[in-house]
Formats: sequence, structure tokens, C-alpha cells
Amino acid sequence: MNLAIFGATGQVGKQLVKQALFNGHHVKAFGRNVFTEFNTEEKNLALIKGGVFDAGEVLDTIKGCDAVLSALGGSFDGTDKSRSLGMKNIVTQMQKAGVKRIVALGGMGILNFDENTLLIDTEDYPKEYIPVGEEHRKAYEFLKASGLSWTFVCSPDIINADATGEFITNANYPPDPNKYEINAGDLALFMLDEVSTNNYVRERVGISAK
Repeated sequence: MNLAIFGATGQVGKQLVKQALFNGHHVKAFGRNVFTEFNTEEKNLALIKGGVFDAGEVLDTIKGCDAVLSALGGSFDGTDKSRSLGMKNIVTQMQKAGVKRIVALGGMGILNFDENTLLIDTEDYPKEYIPVGEEHRKAYEFLKASGLSWTFVCSPDIINADATGEFITNANYPPDPNKYEINAGDLALFMLDEVSTNNYVRERVGISAK
């Protein structure tokens, strides 16, 4: 497949690039520091230095791709709008390019507590996670309204470690049991698998290490 990866230089993004290349995909890795993070001579890898708010750069990256993977990050205090407005731009440019499939990374607070309430809206939700959680909420709302074939992976705490293959998932709710952590490599493994299996189209996904 031809894949565009946004947030390619973060801990999950780097795993996405590595695993996608290992599996024979053609990758466009998008980010501000891609030329310092990746081997410029790597076969099947195109490095694109750009900003996620730039409509033209994002559109050019998405054109000709079969799917988009987003692992956008940013500050934890909610002041960086890369997760929300970056997602808005990606969605807009996907619509222009006619690319329908996106698997994007968000946070666990956007999963359901019950039929009417998200975890982020419950009284017990940790206050320090709310600013970044609101960014994830906005990203989810842009995806939900987009008409695209989206999957929003709602991650707990991310451990900077390789894939183990030992994790569980659940549609729209946290998995049970839930260890509240997941390896970056396992997130990438799941996201790449979901691009082709389409098991959770237009759903949020809870995920946890086993």
C-alpha cells in the first residue's frame, strides 16, 4: 500500500514508519524533523519536511496514497493545536484528494463510560489529562463529521518500546482487563493492521497491553 504517515517523528510515528517499511509498504513520512530521524536512502520511503497546518503540503503528501496514518502529538497542556487543527487539515485534504481511509491516534478519554458519557466527562477523570483530552475530542469530532472511513485509536499511557503483539482491543469502550498502558510498537502494529482489515471502521478503539 501507499501510506502517508503524519507525526512520523514521534515515538508511535517512528514505529509506524519502521513497521510499514518492514511489511513492504511505500511510505510518505511527514514532519518537521524527518531528515534527521530517518535514513534518506531507505527504499520505499519518501521524506516530506512540512507543517501539518499547511494545506498545500498536506494535500501533496496525501495525493496518490491508499490510506493515511496519523500519530500527531504536541504539548500536554492543550496549548498546541496540532492534534485538533492538524486533524482538521488532514481531513480536509483527504476529501480533496479522494482518499477515504484514515487510522488516527487519540486518547483514552474519548472512549465511552456509558451510552451517554465519555470518560473525559466523568467526575473521576484525572484533571491533568483534560487539556490534551479536549484536543483529542476535537480531532474525533472532525473525523466523525468527515464522511471518511476513519478509525480513532484511543490510547492509554504510551510506553516507548517495541511491539510484543500482546494487547487487547475493544470497540468504543476501554478493554477489559485494562492495564492503562500500551507499547508504542503495539499501537503501530494495531494501526497498520487496521488499515487493511477494517475491523473498526467509523469506531473508536480502546487498547491495552495484556
